Amino acid sequence: MMRYLISCGIALLTVVCCLSQNKQLLYGLENIPQSLLLNPGGEVNTDKHFGIPFLSGNHFNAGSSGVTVFDIFGDDGGDINAKIREKISELTEDDFFTATQQLELVNIGWRNLEGTYFSAGWYQELDFIAYFPKDLAVLATEGNNDFIGEPFDLGQVNARGDVTSVFHIGINKQVNKKLTVGARAKLYSSVLSISSTSNSGTFTTVPSENGLNVFEHRLQNIDLAFQGSGLASLNELDGSALTSTVIGRTIFSGNYGLGLDLGFTYQLTNKLQLSASAIDIGAIFHATDTETFRAKGDFTLNGIELVFPPLEDGESTFPYYDNLEDEFNQAVTVDTTSTSFVQTRPLKIYGQLAYNFGNFVGGEECDCLKKGQISRVNEAGVHLFAVARPRGPQAAGTLFYRRRFSANFTLKGTYTVDAYSADNIGAAVALDIGEFNFYIAADNLLDSGNIAKANSVSLQLGVNLKWDQE
Repeated sequence: MMRYLISCGIALLTVVCCLSQNKQLLYGLENIPQSLLLNPGGEVNTDKHFGIPFLSGNHFNAGSSGVTVFDIFGDDGGDINAKIREKISELTEDDFFTATQQLELVNIGWRNLEGTYFSAGWYQELDFIAYFPKDLAVLATEGNNDFIGEPFDLGQVNARGDVTSVFHIGINKQVNKKLTVGARAKLYSSVLSISSTSNSGTFTTVPSENGLNVFEHRLQNIDLAFQGSGLASLNELDGSALTSTVIGRTIFSGNYGLGLDLGFTYQLTNKLQLSASAIDIGAIFHATDTETFRAKGDFTLNGIELVFPPLEDGESTFPYYDNLEDEFNQAVTVDTTSTSFVQTRPLKIYGQLAYNFGNFVGGEECDCLKKGQISRVNEAGVHLFAVARPRGPQAAGTLFYRRRFSANFTLKGTYTVDAYSADNIGAAVALDIGEFNFYIAADNLLDSGNIAKANSVSLQLGVNLKWDQE
């Protein structure tokens, strides 16, 4: 039964879990307002903008580093259990599943008389990552018969998930003809948070040393922990009560934090541009509806006796198992507390070097660095990204080409290498029709015919109202 549950769990993770928060297709697209959320110091050629609520910024991302949906559920005639066992043998503890999602509720921007551009808004995001606990998966599916004397690492349990509401206000200023800088202040309201990232300990089966049984099972140096907030109060809620409580927490969660985004764009030459940003420098202070569980200690089990005591007064009593439980609780202490804790946000770093060449958009010849006049028809370059994760940073590198067909129509293509694959081809389209601004971006186009074969999939789209500079 346990093997079946573990197998189903791995299959479920493959389907629903998943790519990091890299948005290389939108970064540097100054003709869409959402690019300011990736670099508050990016170039801005609009006077004001207004995002259509629930439509202006939608981001969905799914993938896995070592397995695809097709690997497990592909209609190739293979046995699904055999496929799962094969993938478990191939995956390592460094493989991971992540999921990210973002929904923009409010996004507005305006330029003052001095030329400074302000932007503000509110969005909700989900961020989840789980590393593959290979040793536990092997133990559950293969058992310990072939692994006598080999320790199973319980420290491979490593996962974190957050649902967060973010209120923000940013400022963007062109300092001179070459340099533009920006910053964004953020107020976080945590809706839900779970974390189990600092675990250790081993489970080992060895020949018995005391003759009580053939084997003994040892839990050694156990230190397992789980932290969460926003979960306990939801246990007894359902239906409309659950929905209203979760929605209410987007503003009044009781678990708040502060964050900061910083960024700049620097025109190295008339054609060469450097930009970079640091997003989500901050933390959330969890003080409401918190739970912390921690198990710590050592325990040796010499096997379980099959004891079936007689009935007494119509009820069965099991003193042997009660004593066994007491022995375990004395050896491995389990503490449950509701103390507050601090959790840092997953810091994201973006960097880009872009080379603009060809004619100027609109055909005007200009050898200057005035904003709005340096956009050339072609742009190519390299984009780098990194995000902080529980077991170390995850990074990605991108080569891109952008074609500005006019001031109102842009296409961008990317080739990205990351932990998921080395053949990620993506494309983005940004289009202005009157005052309406549309964009759509998607990754892994080579697998668009059968996305089940993709290690990661990503879709970003939005609709804004925008008034450009004259």
